[in-house]
Amino acid sequence: MENRTEILVIGTHEDILQTILRLLNAESLWHAEGVSNCEEAIAKCKSHAYQVILLGGGLTELEEMKLKTEIRLIHPAIHIIPHYGGGSGLLYAEIHGALNTAK
Repeated sequence: MENRTEILVIGTHEDILQTILRLLNAESLWHAEGVSNCEEAIAKCKSHAYQVILLGGGLTELEEMKLKTEIRLIHPAIHIIPHYGGGSGLLYAEIHGALNTAK
């Protein structure tokens, strides 16, 4: 049995965040959790090992840079990827793309 891929989604738009979580958690081998700000994301990463961080909308460029730096100090091999929107097909492709680069 394969392990589930742990995904943390960061997004400031609650409705969009909930939609993304619903879509990701529909995949049996993925487990996604969501947070709405950088501080929550960093705290989650300190207590849980995620394989993928998905950056949703609403973060500033400076927040994204700081977040990437701090999370990589905690989990150097983590995949941090942006989510550009555009529907579930693109969302799944973004996650699969990140996971395939790990192999």
